[in-house]
Amino acid sequence: MPTIVVDADACPVKREIVEIARAHAVPVLMVASHDHRLHAEEGVAIMQVDRSDQSVDLYIANHIRRGDIVVTQDFGLATIVIAKGAIALSQRGQEYDDSNIDYLMERRHELAKRRRGGGRTKGPKALTNEDRVRFQQKLTKVLVSRQENAEP
Repeated sequence: MPTIVVDADACPVKREIVEIARAHAVPVLMVASHDHRLHAEEGVAIMQVDRSDQSVDLYIANHIRRGDIVVTQDFGLATIVIAKGAIALSQRGQEYDDSNIDYLMERRHELAKRRRGGGRTKGPKALTNEDRVRFQQKLTKVLVSRQENAEP
Protein backbone atom coordinates (compact mmCIF):
# COMPACT_ATOMS: atom_id res chain seq x y z
CA MET A 1 0.00 0.00 0.00
CA PRO A 2 1.37 3.40 -0.89
CA THR A 3 1.86 6.17 1.61
CA ILE A 4 1.14 9.80 0.85
CA VAL A 5 4.25 11.65 1.94
CA VAL A 6 3.90 15.42 2.31
CA ASP A 7 6.62 18.05 2.16
CA ALA A 8 4.60 19.82 4.84
CA ASP A 9 6.61 22.95 5.65
CA ALA A 10 4.67 25.20 3.29
CA CYS A 11 1.94 22.89 2.03
CA PRO A 12 -1.45 24.66 1.91
CA VAL A 13 -3.46 21.51 1.11
CA LYS A 14 -2.68 19.39 4.16
CA ARG A 15 -6.34 19.17 5.24
CA GLU A 16 -7.41 18.10 1.74
CA ILE A 17 -4.72 15.40 1.70
CA VAL A 18 -5.88 13.99 5.03
CA GLU A 19 -9.54 13.90 3.99
CA ILE A 20 -8.84 12.18 0.67
CA ALA A 21 -6.39 9.73 2.26
CA ARG A 22 -8.97 8.74 4.87
CA ALA A 23 -11.61 8.17 2.20
CA HIS A 24 -9.21 5.76 0.46
CA ALA A 25 -7.70 4.22 3.62
CA VAL A 26 -4.19 5.37 2.69
CA PRO A 27 -1.70 6.41 5.38
CA VAL A 28 -0.18 9.90 5.37
CA LEU A 29 3.25 10.99 6.56
CA MET A 30 3.73 14.73 7.05
CA VAL A 31 7.40 15.75 7.14
CA ALA A 32 8.27 19.23 8.42
CA SER A 33 10.96 21.07 10.29
CA HIS A 34 10.60 21.78 14.00
CA ASP A 35 9.62 25.34 13.05
CA HIS A 36 6.14 24.10 12.06
CA ARG A 37 3.56 22.77 14.48
CA LEU A 38 1.86 19.65 13.21
CA HIS A 39 -0.27 17.23 15.17
CA ALA A 40 -0.62 13.53 14.58
CA GLU A 41 -4.13 12.24 14.09
CA GLU A 42 -5.73 9.02 12.98
CA GLY A 43 -4.03 7.87 9.78
CA VAL A 44 -1.49 10.71 9.87
CA ALA A 45 2.04 10.29 11.15
CA ILE A 46 4.28 13.29 11.76
CA MET A 47 8.04 13.40 11.33
CA GLN A 48 9.77 16.58 12.41
CA VAL A 49 13.35 17.17 11.36
CA ASP A 50 15.91 19.87 12.11
CA ARG A 51 15.47 23.25 10.48
CA SER A 52 18.47 23.12 8.15
CA ASP A 53 17.81 23.96 4.52
CA GLN A 54 17.33 20.50 2.98
CA SER A 55 16.43 18.35 5.99
CA VAL A 56 12.83 17.72 4.95
CA ASP A 57 13.82 16.88 1.39
CA LEU A 58 16.59 14.53 2.53
CA TYR A 59 14.30 12.74 4.95
CA ILE A 60 11.68 12.22 2.27
CA ALA A 61 14.24 11.12 -0.35
CA ASN A 62 15.70 8.57 2.06
CA HIS A 63 12.38 7.11 3.22
CA ILE A 64 10.06 6.95 0.22
CA ARG A 65 9.38 3.70 -1.56
CA ARG A 66 8.34 2.81 -5.08
CA GLY A 67 4.63 3.55 -5.43
CA ASP A 68 4.42 6.20 -2.71
CA ILE A 69 2.82 9.53 -3.55
CA VAL A 70 4.80 12.63 -2.60
CA VAL A 71 3.23 16.09 -2.46
CA THR A 72 5.82 18.82 -2.90
CA GLN A 73 6.42 22.07 -4.71
CA ASP A 74 10.18 21.42 -4.82
CA PHE A 75 11.30 20.39 -8.32
CA GLY A 76 14.59 18.97 -7.03
CA LEU A 77 12.80 16.67 -4.61
CA ALA A 78 10.31 15.76 -7.34
CA THR A 79 13.22 14.63 -9.54
CA ILE A 80 14.43 12.25 -6.81
CA VAL A 81 10.88 11.00 -6.20
CA ILE A 82 10.42 10.16 -9.89
CA ALA A 83 13.79 8.40 -10.02
CA LYS A 84 12.77 6.22 -7.07
CA GLY A 85 9.56 5.10 -8.79
CA ALA A 86 7.18 7.17 -6.69
CA ILE A 87 4.60 9.70 -7.88
CA ALA A 88 5.28 13.41 -7.38
CA LEU A 89 2.38 15.85 -7.26
CA SER A 90 2.38 19.60 -6.78
CA GLN A 91 -0.06 21.18 -4.35
CA ARG A 92 -1.83 22.61 -7.41
CA GLY A 93 -2.50 19.17 -8.89
CA GLN A 94 0.31 18.98 -11.43
CA GLU A 95 1.99 15.61 -11.73
CA TYR A 96 5.72 15.86 -12.16
CA ASP A 97 7.04 13.19 -14.51
CA ASP A 98 9.71 12.51 -17.13
CA SER A 99 7.83 14.62 -19.68
CA ASN A 100 8.01 17.88 -17.69
CA ILE A 101 10.61 17.70 -14.91
CA ASP A 102 13.63 18.58 -17.09
CA TYR A 103 11.90 21.74 -18.33
CA LEU A 104 10.87 22.71 -14.79
CA MET A 105 14.40 22.21 -13.46
CA GLU A 106 15.89 24.20 -16.34
CA ARG A 107 13.43 27.04 -15.75
CA ARG A 108 14.25 27.04 -12.03
CA HIS A 109 17.95 27.27 -12.88
CA GLU A 110 17.41 30.17 -15.30
CA LEU A 111 15.35 32.11 -12.75
CA ALA A 112 17.98 31.51 -10.05
CA LYS A 113 20.69 32.83 -12.42
CA ARG A 114 18.59 35.92 -13.10
CA ARG A 115 18.14 36.56 -9.36
CA ARG A 116 21.86 36.10 -8.68
CA GLY A 117 22.55 38.65 -11.40
CA GLY A 118 20.35 41.21 -9.66
CA GLY A 119 17.24 40.59 -11.72
CA ARG A 120 13.79 40.21 -10.29
CA THR A 121 11.44 37.29 -10.71
CA LYS A 122 7.87 36.80 -9.65
CA GLY A 123 7.07 34.37 -6.87
CA PRO A 124 4.37 31.75 -7.20
CA LYS A 125 0.79 32.90 -7.57
CA ALA A 126 -1.47 32.58 -4.54
CA LEU A 127 -3.25 29.24 -4.34
CA THR A 128 -6.81 29.58 -5.65
CA ASN A 129 -9.92 27.52 -4.95
CA GLU A 130 -9.58 26.15 -8.49
CA ASP A 131 -6.04 24.99 -7.62
CA ARG A 132 -7.38 23.22 -4.52
CA VAL A 133 -10.09 21.48 -6.53
CA ARG A 134 -7.58 20.47 -9.22
CA PHE A 135 -5.30 19.04 -6.53
CA GLN A 136 -8.15 17.09 -4.92
CA GLN A 137 -9.21 15.69 -8.28
CA LYS A 138 -5.67 14.67 -9.22
CA LEU A 139 -4.88 13.01 -5.88
CA THR A 140 -8.20 11.15 -5.98
CA LYS A 141 -7.53 10.03 -9.56
CA VAL A 142 -4.06 8.75 -8.63
CA LEU A 143 -5.40 6.82 -5.62
CA VAL A 144 -8.32 5.31 -7.57
CA SER A 145 -5.96 4.29 -10.37
CA ARG A 146 -3.61 2.63 -7.86
CA GLN A 147 -6.49 0.76 -6.23
CA GLU A 148 -7.83 -0.43 -9.59
CA ASN A 149 -4.38 -1.65 -10.65
CA ALA A 150 -3.90 -3.45 -7.32
CA GLU A 151 -7.11 -5.46 -7.72
CA PRO A 152 -6.50 -9.14 -8.69
